[in-house]
Amino acid sequence: MNGNRATLETLSSQYKDSVPSDLRDAKRFDWYLDELYNDPRIARNAHQRVADMFDHYGTEYDEDAGVVEYCMASEDPLHDGENTFYGREVHESIHEFVNKVKSGARRLGPEKRIKLLLGPVGSGKSHFDWMVRRYFEAYTASDAGRMYTFRWKNLMDVIPDQDPADDTVQSPMNQDPLVLLPQEQRDIVLDRLNDELDAPYTIQNGQSLDPASEFYMDKLLAHYNDDLEAVLQNHVEIIRLVASENKRQCVETFEPKDKKNQDETELTGDVNYSKLAVYGESDPRAFDYSGAFCNANRGLFSGEELLKLQREFLYDFLHASQEQTIKPKNNPRIDIDEVIVGRTNMPEYREKKGDEKMEAFNDRTKRVDFPYVLEYDEESEIYRKMLRNADVPDMHIEPHALEMAGLFGVLTRLAEPDTNASLVQKAKAYNGELDDGDDVDVRKLRENAEESTDIGEGMDGVSARFIGDEIAEAIMDATHRDRTYLSPLSVFSHFETNLENHGSIPEENLDQYHRYLEMVREEYRERAIEDVRHALAYDLDEIQRQGEKYMDHVMAYIDDATVEDALTGREQDPDETFLRSVEEKLDIPEDRKDDFRQEVSNWVSRRAREGTSFDPHDNDRLRRALERKLWEDKKHNINFSALVSANELDDDERNAWIEALVDRGYSQAGAQEVLEFAGAEVAKSELEA
Repeated sequence: MNGNRATLETLSSQYKDSVPSDLRDAKRFDWYLDELYNDPRIARNAHQRVADMFDHYGTEYDEDAGVVEYCMASEDPLHDGENTFYGREVHESIHEFVNKVKSGARRLGPEKRIKLLLGPVGSGKSHFDWMVRRYFEAYTASDAGRMYTFRWKNLMDVIPDQDPADDTVQSPMNQDPLVLLPQEQRDIVLDRLNDELDAPYTIQNGQSLDPASEFYMDKLLAHYNDDLEAVLQNHVEIIRLVASENKRQCVETFEPKDKKNQDETELTGDVNYSKLAVYGESDPRAFDYSGAFCNANRGLFSGEELLKLQREFLYDFLHASQEQTIKPKNNPRIDIDEVIVGRTNMPEYREKKGDEKMEAFNDRTKRVDFPYVLEYDEESEIYRKMLRNADVPDMHIEPHALEMAGLFGVLTRLAEPDTNASLVQKAKAYNGELDDGDDVDVRKLRENAEESTDIGEGMDGVSARFIGDEIAEAIMDATHRDRTYLSPLSVFSHFETNLENHGSIPEENLDQYHRYLEMVREEYRERAIEDVRHALAYDLDEIQRQGEKYMDHVMAYIDDATVEDALTGREQDPDETFLRSVEEKLDIPEDRKDDFRQEVSNWVSRRAREGTSFDPHDNDRLRRALERKLWEDKKHNINFSALVSANELDDDERNAWIEALVDRGYSQAGAQEVLEFAGAEVAKSELEA
């Protein structure tokens, strides 16, 4: 029992430590002014606070892509990396979104626009929006992101008909306490704040009090003969304001519903019928500030599937974005200060874009494309994250399983290249896999895709959600079969079976997607054979000897000299047959051999100048060429058909090969599978040859 009490005390202490110290302590208005002079950022508007939030959690600059990566998206420090985002295109989109918020912070125009996240289903735009809301909540709970509002108190002392339940009333719109000052005095304070402010923006506030607060201010000023100081001292308390979507405070999400069950009051507020009998119909105290725009004031408004809303609803967004006001029914306009974010999919966007009656709305949106990931290594990280967050401790993920799943997804999203590169080559180029000697211009591929696609590359295709679902099914199927590994072959099988059954894949794309799946199978075939090749024929010493021989003959070829034969000791011309037997393993054509030889020669010369000895393993292209040549030299002595049948192979030899594959990341059972698969493929190709 004492142990439980100690645990509760510890938890209670931790909870108290996590709550801002000034959250429940009411302060005086003059205290607030002193705080502003010490830290002017407290009075930031919503765009400025959100912009600073992204920088607060850290940034990294990707010089190659020219993109700022925000750590809240690339590392997710609040959730220990559980919600990280992957892919160059996604981080470009996040960078673009933040730039629009930062432009709004400087009053360059986007503060009067809806930030519309546009992308295909499952691209991550909703999750990014969710992340922004969670980080905004955490930021406003920190000292760096703190903000304040006010509440009226002791109202019954002055206003005779005030409901006793309303003797203390928090600012209905959670407004900044500065709005309590007349504009002339407010500007004096703001000038002083901006003199002290170290930021790329200036702080301004031209808002009017909300109707209820204006009512209280008028009544109180009349009572105190326009003595504002007396009003502020006797009837105003300053309180800490922390954003909370659960409390509908500074963060709000709005989603479309059936036409019969939704009206504009959900956005702008409605009459508080419980107060109607107390105050009367035209009294501002009888208004309920519970609309989504009201709740989001000072923070973030998130519109789910925004373009599915009826046209009449979207008109409310015109005033909310451009004029930064809302107009409740039978009420005056109310000032708002919030970052309005919308999300939509491609069909709704195309429909609204072609609607002439939506011209005004379209003009008030800033589109941010949120495409699928186009690098399959990055795509595979999405699935790794999914598995890290799931309960699959006993499932071994075999090499290439997630990468090949990612490659299939990427192929469905890429625009067909109009150059000599194949679609798989393009995917490899985007993935950063092509060598310097490959004649593929990645920048040109991206530019051509930009010109040839309707909106942008990566805006259609198979979603990571579909692929993740199939991986999950493959894992469960393996579990039912008492298999403890997930291989590419089982993933391919589930893709092939379920493509037709997925509702988001158009029927006219199925034949094409099956063709892409065959491309992925072929790519995996090459990788599986490469792994088995490494297990069966890898010999470090032999690769070193072959590498040294290759370089001796290359240097003699470049210098137009002879080379000493290792067996006879005689001088001879460079062995062109041997040189080409190595180079052909990298598909280097005859007319490019001089370039490759010079490239390797320059590499060796640089290492010699640095005092580094020659090691072919340090040159990826040369290493691969030598490995493949060694494989060609040895494979004729290997019975590939025997790999498929355990009865035809010596157990010690098979076990040695399996262990070599285990060293490359395979499980025992997965190594057995890939050994049989690759053996069958090589045996088949040998027969065909």
